[in-house]
Amino acid sequence: MERSTFNIRRWVATVVVIAAFAGGALLSQGFRDWAGHTVLGSPREPIAVAQNALPVSLGNFANGFSAVIKPALPAVVNIRTSKMVKTQGNQASPFFNDPTFRQFFGDQFGGGKPHQEREQALGSGVIVTPDGTILTNNHVIDGASDIKVQLSDKREFKAKLVGADPKTDIAVLKIEASGLPTLPLGDSSQLNVGDLIFAIGDPFGIGETATMGIVSATGRGQLGIEDYENFIQTDAAINPGNSGGAMIDIHGNLVGVNTAILSHGSGGNEGVGFAIPMSMAKPVMDQILAHGKVVRGYLGVHIQDLSPEIAKAFNYNMSGGALIGDVSPNTPASKAGLQKGDVIVKLNGQAVSDYVDLRLRISQMAPGTSVKLDIWRDGKTQDYTLALGELPEKAQAEDNSGSEGSGGLEGVEVDELTPEIAQQLNLGPGTHGVVVTAVDPSSPAATAQPPIGRGDVIQEINHKPIRSLSEYRQVIASAGNQPLLLLVNHGGVTLYSVIQAH
Repeated sequence: MERSTFNIRRWVATVVVIAAFAGGALLSQGFRDWAGHTVLGSPREPIAVAQNALPVSLGNFANGFSAVIKPALPAVVNIRTSKMVKTQGNQASPFFNDPTFRQFFGDQFGGGKPHQEREQALGSGVIVTPDGTILTNNHVIDGASDIKVQLSDKREFKAKLVGADPKTDIAVLKIEASGLPTLPLGDSSQLNVGDLIFAIGDPFGIGETATMGIVSATGRGQLGIEDYENFIQTDAAINPGNSGGAMIDIHGNLVGVNTAILSHGSGGNEGVGFAIPMSMAKPVMDQILAHGKVVRGYLGVHIQDLSPEIAKAFNYNMSGGALIGDVSPNTPASKAGLQKGDVIVKLNGQAVSDYVDLRLRISQMAPGTSVKLDIWRDGKTQDYTLALGELPEKAQAEDNSGSEGSGGLEGVEVDELTPEIAQQLNLGPGTHGVVVTAVDPSSPAATAQPPIGRGDVIQEINHKPIRSLSEYRQVIASAGNQPLLLLVNHGGVTLYSVIQAH
C-alpha cells in the first residue's frame, strides 16, 4: 500500500515538472511576442499627421508620463495679444466727476473724459506645421491689433491672423519660422469616457504647464458657450491662459483644443473643463487655410429638440430625431417639400440623435453636397434627397412688446396682431396669430421648453390656425385642461412648444 502511494506521488510530481517546463516555454515565447506591442492605451489611429511629426514612443511609465508629455511641450506656445479700448475717464473715483471739483480743476484728473487704453490678454496655441501654422481659440485673439507668439525656447514672433471662426471658437495664426516642433493630429472620435488625457498650456502666464485627467464625457453640447458645440469634457485642470492649448492622448496625439471651464464664478478650475475635438477643429482649420473663412452647408429649416411633451403631442413614438419648427422660403428644404412638424430621423442613412447632432453634421458639409433625409410625417417615414445651400449670415430680430390685452392661457396675455405690430416685430407679410403682451413668470408658459415670451406670436394651437383673438379664445376654451401644442413665431422663426395646465 505504501509503495503504491509512493509511485502515484512520483508520477504526479513528474507531470507537474513537465507542465512547468511547457508553461515556462510558452510564457517566454509570449513575452517575446509582446515586446513590440503597446501595452497602455488604445491603438493609434490618427486622422492626419502634421509634417515631420513622428509617433510618440510610450516607453516605460515606471516614473510617470514624461515620455508622452516632454516631446509635446515644445509644440505648445504662449500667445499674448493687445488692443486699444475706450474707457470713460477715471472710474475709480467718482469724486473727480463732481461738477464743483471740475469747475476749479478742469479735466486734468481724468474727470470722466473718454480716452483709450491698451488692453492685454494671454492664451495658448499649438504648432501644427513646421513652417509656423498655429491652432488656437478665436476668443484668445478676438479684436486684437497685435498678436505675439513665444516659443518654449523663448523666441518671440509677431503672428498674422490667417482666419477665425467664432461659431466654433477656432482661429489659425501664422508665424514666419521653419523647422518648428509640431504635434501629430489624433482621431478624437476614438476617445472614450475614462481615457487618460493631458492638457498643456500657459495658465495665468506662469509658463508651460501640463495637467492630467480623464475624458469625463464626449459630445457635450447645449452649453451656450459656442454656436456649434461637440465638446470633450475633462477633469484635467484647465485655467485662464490654457485656452487654445493642447489636449493630447496617451500617444501624444493632439485630440482637442482647450477652450472653457465651468467655475461657478470662481474663475478657476473645478474639474469641469471642455476642449474642442479635432474632429471639429481640423475641418474648420482646413477651410480657413484654404479659403480664409468657413463655408457651411444649409438646409433652410429651424429645428428643435423633441421633448417628451412635444413627442406625445405629435404621436411620435420613435427615438431621437429633430423636429422642424419652421421652413425658410426659397431654401433647399422648402424646394424639396419639407414642412413644419416634420421630424428628421436620419441623415444619409445614419440616425439623428437630436437637433444638435443634425445641426452639427450639416454644418460640416460643403454647400452643394447631396444629402438624403428620412422624414417622419403623420406616422409615416419617407425619403427626401436635396442639395445643401450655403449658410447665410443672418441677424436675429429683437423681441418687441405688444400692448395690453385680454386673457388667454393661464398667466399669458395676448392681443390682436396688427400690421403695425407685425412690422415692429419684423414679421413677414401674411403672418397671422395673436401677439403675447405679457407672461407671468410663475406660469406654465414661462417654464415651457422653449418658453413663451413677450413679443412672441401664437400662430397655431393643437394644429389649428389662429388668426384672431376670437379664434384664440375658442380653441383655448375647447381644449379645457388638456396640454396645448403651440406653434410660436419668435422673431420671425416658428417653434413648437407644449404648455401643460396646472
